[in-house]
Amino acid sequence: MNKVDLNVNIGGLELQNPVMTASGTFGYAGEFEELVDLNRLGGIVVKGVSLQPSPGNPPPRIVETASGMLNAIGLENVGLEAFIKEKVPFLKKLSTPVFANIYGKTIDEYAKLAERIEWIDEVTGIEVNISCPNVKAGGVAFGVEPEAAFRVVDAVRNRTNKPVMVKLSPNVTDITQIAKSAENAGADSVSLINTLTGMAIDIESRRPKLANITGGLSGPAIKPVALRMVWQVAQNVKIPVVGIGGIMTAQDALEFLMAGASAIQVGTANFINTHATMDIIEGIERFMKEKKISKITDIIGSLEV
Repeated sequence: MNKVDLNVNIGGLELQNPVMTASGTFGYAGEFEELVDLNRLGGIVVKGVSLQPSPGNPPPRIVETASGMLNAIGLENVGLEAFIKEKVPFLKKLSTPVFANIYGKTIDEYAKLAERIEWIDEVTGIEVNISCPNVKAGGVAFGVEPEAAFRVVDAVRNRTNKPVMVKLSPNVTDITQIAKSAENAGADSVSLINTLTGMAIDIESRRPKLANITGGLSGPAIKPVALRMVWQVAQNVKIPVVGIGGIMTAQDALEFLMAGASAIQVGTANFINTHATMDIIEGIERFMKEKKISKITDIIGSLEV
């Protein structure tokens, strides 16, 4: 078998393969121009964007852990205006679909971001990060309560015709309920999981290793949790699921696809191996040729239980 079909459909958007980058781990794409073939990727999700620039949290804000890392970057970003002026021009070079990851502290902020991004031709879709603290609800994340998740997604959906992907938090009792709320509000797809809340302590100083005390755990350590949640959500929604969490190799990616993910995002692996996305695409192709599988869609959701 010389050629395999890696094309997947994510909420009406055709991707040439199921390998995307995860927000916050790939900059605004230009940072990786000399490291990977950006036009070989299935999709790119850029670093999260808010209405106003944000300096993020004070350092230290990244700590290595067993089989993973904790980050408390605090969603540092250049803000929407600088994103449009300084980052978007580079995106014109790319044929790969680009998703802008957005976050706000109020529903109105999400709505305004979607409204502005609707007019940016270089941005193909919007990934809505609902793991952010809802200021009006005392800092509780939008993504932990189905009704709040519905209101955010509904506000975004009403202001854009671009594909809307909703990034789900794992720090909930039942992630399928949040996924269904996003679907009911008009999401075209859901991506999961965002990081798990964790912490690390320096036993010599008896102080937290992160200035923020807690941070988001990512990397191989969270893969079994992410895989289970992707499988559960894929059983409960009709829209495509994009798997995220500890995907380092093609084998990892294939597990998520078999569990029901239509595509995957590579995150922490980009810090360890800048060529990880390319290796994963090549590894999936190799697996399909060895198994004589002509279409990637024959793998998606093929788990037998």
